[in-house]
Parts: sequence; C-alpha cells; structure tokens
Amino acid sequence: MSTDAAPRPDTAPDIGSTTRREPRLPWIAGRAPARPAPVAAFHSVSAATAALLGLVALGALIHEPVLIPPLAASAALVHCAPALPLAQPRSVIVGHLLGAAAGYTVAAVAAHGSAWAAAVAAGVTLALTTLARTPHSPACATAVVIVLQAPAPGRFVPLLFGATVLLVLTAYAASRVRRAAPRYPAYWW
Repeated sequence: MSTDAAPRPDTAPDIGSTTRREPRLPWIAGRAPARPAPVAAFHSVSAATAALLGLVALGALIHEPVLIPPLAASAALVHCAPALPLAQPRSVIVGHLLGAAAGYTVAAVAAHGSAWAAAVAAGVTLALTTLARTPHSPACATAVVIVLQAPAPGRFVPLLFGATVLLVLTAYAASRVRRAAPRYPAYWW
C-alpha cells in the first residue's frame, strides 16, 4: 500500500483556504430557507401575536371562546410565509369555512367527540379545500375542533368568519407598516 496517494477531498485538511468547505454529510445540511433577519422575524412574530391577542380579547368581550389552535396556525402562515398559496386570503377564509362545513356535516352523521369522526372531518376538509383550490392546512384543525367540541354553529361560524377576516386584514396592515416586509397578499381571490 502506497502512502503517497492524495487524501480524499472530504478528509483533506483545510489549511489556509478561504473557500467554504462542503459538509461531510450534505443530506443533513438540508435545503431550509435562510434564517430571517432579526428585525423581520420580530416584526412577523409580533404582528401574529398581536392578531391572536386581539382575537382573544374579542372572544372575551362576547363571552365566546375563540378558536386559537387553528387560527394560531393560520396567523403563522399569513405573517411568516405570506407568499405561500396556503396563506392567501382566499385560502384562509374559504378554507376555514369549508373546514367548519365538513366538521358540522361529519358531526351530524357521526358521534360528537369521536376521534375517528374528527379524523374523517379533517380528511374531508383536505379534499374540499383541494377541490376548491383553497389549500389551508389549519382548516383541517377547525373541522377537528368542531367534531370534538360541538360548538353552536349560529355563534361559532360568524365568529370564525370574523376571525379569519381579521387575520387577513392584520397581515395586510403589517405588511404595509415595515417597508422591507414582503407584501401581503400575493393575490386576494
């Protein structure tokens, strides 16, 4: 065995080189997007938190619990990934309304509180939002909450509609406050 062979590129020492070295395991590095600037991250997170606090205040004012888990996911989408199709107003508002319709329909056919029925409602919501070209994954959680908690539709659906419109409007306003922020929405309908 000869010792004068050149070492393999991934094991060669990097002495004095200014070039960036490739990771030993490139599949671990992934293709995640770049980390946002601290100012941009603070802006997105504070706008989403303010919108959610506004929804909680509204719910407390009218003595109706708000739908925080699905709406928190929606707020994360519209404020932190405003260019995605899932974050557009059409998908947010119509997606949640389709989720509510699926949730109430499945709950009418199956037993309220059933985890099996909740899973079916989420699947039906996914199918409906896909067919309607309004992809919005948090809408599936809306259907699940409806099946598991059985809220009164007369109060719940208007609250859900108002909450989704408020989320969209706060994302629109937040995107206009900071000059460097990405503009929301990419399209309205």
